[in-house]
Amino acid sequence: MTCREFAEFIAHFLDGELPAPEHEQFKRHLTRCVNCSRYLESYRQSIELGKRAFDDENADVPDDVPEELVDAILATRRSSSQG
Repeated sequence: MTCREFAEFIAHFLDGELPAPEHEQFKRHLTRCVNCSRYLESYRQSIELGKRAFDDENADVPDDVPEELVDAILATRRSSSQG
């Protein structure tokens, strides 16, 4: 697996949706590539921070935050809490 392929599969890996062969290739790549290991950790942290940023759905959002971004984050949060 290349670093580019790694980046393409990262969301499926975190969701547990990678078929077994690709999952094993993904994990093997992590053991060999420091940059992708760092990228995965950063990706996980970003997801967590995004979730925590909207813990209070009634909190005021700063005016300079694009409405599309808020909508996308809230939609993702709703869909992940349903599944």
